[in-house]
Amino acid sequence: MIHITGDTHGEQARIPLIEAQAPVRPGDILIVCGDFGYLFRNDEAEHRFLDQLAARDYTICFVDGNHENFDALEALPEEDWMGGRVHRLRPNILHLIRGYVFTLEGKTFFTMGGAYSVDRHTRTPGRSWWPQELPRDEEYRRAAAALLARNMQVDYILTHTLPAEIIRRMGCFPDPHDAELTGFLEWVMYETRYTGWFCGHWHQDRPLPGNIRLLWFDVCSL
Repeated sequence: MIHITGDTHGEQARIPLIEAQAPVRPGDILIVCGDFGYLFRNDEAEHRFLDQLAARDYTICFVDGNHENFDALEALPEEDWMGGRVHRLRPNILHLIRGYVFTLEGKTFFTMGGAYSVDRHTRTPGRSWWPQELPRDEEYRRAAAALLARNMQVDYILTHTLPAEIIRRMGCFPDPHDAELTGFLEWVMYETRYTGWFCGHWHQDRPLPGNIRLLWFDVCSL
């Protein structure tokens, strides 16, 4: 079974809560919709906790959010996994790289992480904020090509933030700093046939138009 939740932000207490809430069983897959955060400071304490997670008998996957240590992630070698490309933090802990379609338990998942940090002015470049939080041109091209190769049809979409239209329908204003990303996601929403869309970033748990489920603490099991 596949379980999907929202931002964990490196909070160690979240994992047992998720395991109890789902519940997560051996062989299952847990997906975090960005701001995973267990490799943020990239220090000894985080690596000890990752080693603890490596002892779990299920797979942990995540799309990147805006609060990730992208330098640490990109220092890991890329490898093929389930039809896409990943960074492997531990044997069972995988970063799902942007712009790929993964096949998990017979279902296809398109991934497009990233978002803009509205608090970046309070953060230190290379220590608590990284410019890779927003996709690069080649990542947009790869993402579009991956969808076009599947005739613009996947089962599920995994992102960190929302399409611009949905942000407006929430009563918010899309931030101009990530207008390219939220605009791209709006194109994905209108042009792609999909069953469900899961995202985080907004620290809310609620269903949204477009078969989108905004997640923070809730866990959706497929």
